[in-house]
Amino acid sequence: MGAAVFAAVLALSACGSETGGTNTAQPGSTGTAAAAGPKLVADGKLTTCTNIPYEPFQFKDSSGKIVGFDVDIVDLAAKKLGLTQEIVDIDFAVIKSGAAMASGKCDVAAAGMTITPERQQNIDFSVPYFDATQALLAKKGTGATSLEDVKSKGLKLGAQASTTGLEYAKKNGFNPKEYADSAKELLALQSGQEDVIIQDLPVVLTWLKKPEIAEKFELIASLDTGEQYGIGLKKGADPILLKTINESIEAAKKDGTYEQIFVKWFGKKPGELG
Repeated sequence: MGAAVFAAVLALSACGSETGGTNTAQPGSTGTAAAAGPKLVADGKLTTCTNIPYEPFQFKDSSGKIVGFDVDIVDLAAKKLGLTQEIVDIDFAVIKSGAAMASGKCDVAAAGMTITPERQQNIDFSVPYFDATQALLAKKGTGATSLEDVKSKGLKLGAQASTTGLEYAKKNGFNPKEYADSAKELLALQSGQEDVIIQDLPVVLTWLKKPEIAEKFELIASLDTGEQYGIGLKKGADPILLKTINESIEAAKKDGTYEQIFVKWFGKKPGELG
């Protein structure tokens, strides 16, 4: 997933998720490392950069609280460290470039972010925590069932900027109009600016749960791109933090916690989304 690349970091709006564990450990403070824990940008908090809305991975619920699959995954590590997760909403381009972590805006990034060789040049990633697939969402009645149909029928294709979906479309000969975030991309489809948009499958499936979207739009194709999401950290990551995140993800997959979180947000078990 992603958002348009800007010349400078956008203003940050920090929002506490209030989903993390209690602050009982003695983590490191800004600029220093405590013996008992990792070096953090803020005492007692695991600060997470994300880009919202990206439902069901991260979005604001009816109360304004940031929730989602990614939030719960990061909370596994936060609780193990005795920290409260603090969430910062920031432009995705600043996340995927590694600048958000390198500049001390956050400790980790959880933003439905695919692990790619390009991103690994600037970011250290956790073990994969989600197998991702792209999808095409179109207005009903196009008759298209593939990217090839989108091209042959001359349909207008939109994509979210800085994302692997955009890259995939470009590799297949398209030059989609780019939108800063998933909400703007969807709005472009709804307003008729685009006939089809490419987006991560879970996001499309979540949109289609809303009657006003399902009434006028349909999933016309799933694109198996072999992607995997990872939690991003500063290049040369704090070894304690990276180890804890990896162990938390792996333990959750073994003890059933991961499956519970998965079903909570997707309504299906891992491997059943496609």
